[in-house]
Amino acid sequence: MNADQQKVVQYLDEAHASEQALARALESQIAMTPRGSYRSALESHLNETHRHAERVRERLGALDNGGNPVTALFGVMESAVGQAVALSMAPWQLVRGSGGEEKVLKNAKDAYASEALEIATYTALERLAQKVGDDETASLAASIRADEERMLARVLREIPKLTDAVVRADVGGASSYDVTTTGAADAVREVGEAARKRTRKTATSAKRTARQARKVPGVARAEGQVKGAVASEGDLAIARYDELTADEISGKLGELSQIDLAKVDAYERKNQNRTTILSRITSLRGAEPWAGYDDQTAADVSSALSDADDDRAKQVRAYESAHKGRAGVLKATERELART
Repeated sequence: MNADQQKVVQYLDEAHASEQALARALESQIAMTPRGSYRSALESHLNETHRHAERVRERLGALDNGGNPVTALFGVMESAVGQAVALSMAPWQLVRGSGGEEKVLKNAKDAYASEALEIATYTALERLAQKVGDDETASLAASIRADEERMLARVLREIPKLTDAVVRADVGGASSYDVTTTGAADAVREVGEAARKRTRKTATSAKRTARQARKVPGVARAEGQVKGAVASEGDLAIARYDELTADEISGKLGELSQIDLAKVDAYERKNQNRTTILSRITSLRGAEPWAGYDDQTAADVSSALSDADDDRAKQVRAYESAHKGRAGVLKATERELART
């Protein structure tokens, strides 16, 4: 895959993740919206969104053919993040606003923002595809963008009506909708449970894809940097990280894999940016003896060493000594070196 095509695949992955997240958000909003013109618009667009996701997926298959684990990894990560965000919004949508009418209005404003983001996504994809001569992807992006623009205009037409309903309910005292008595809360819980199942399935897929992608040199470090940029303290491999001193953290860094070192590096730079820690990480950064090494158990490494030459055994010994220091691996390297 050349660089032009790889960039198009990246943008298609982003579009696909965006469609999946939008579908989850629409399901939650539909469950909270009373029957009428706005709910009909949401239901129609949910079906349209599923079609968009399928069209983008088919185009991805035609271009990528499953052959690029790096773009696959980040596509799955984006999808998982998008679905998690949509899931986390569902309970919040139930409590915000003073009444059912205002909740629906706030959801409509969110929908408007989501549509604007979709339009920007497909505008960028269309332009990129045009510039690199991919007419088929450009046509696909233009077609989906037109659908999103129609939905944006429709949501905008509904907002004044929904605002009038808020005035009648919250100012005039003539409420016509109560989210707690329409079955919407139960529906949102059902949607939330379905979304949780999908998110768990996506997470499992992400782990499989990540393991495959990490076999490509440099991917583990890139993955760690991406995760570290959005990580909280609890996501790091060092427990109670924020409570530890720089020296205490530095003493634990040698035990970490390259991906965990990258996560800590990104987290530390985003927060305290301590030179002692960052310098120690730099000294530990380096190529694994082979791609995917850090994900392997001591038994896996020892087995692989049985076919290794002296140079590879020495490389494993040096890397293992500087990092995890597993006794079984170090003994295996000494056995292999003693045979020669």
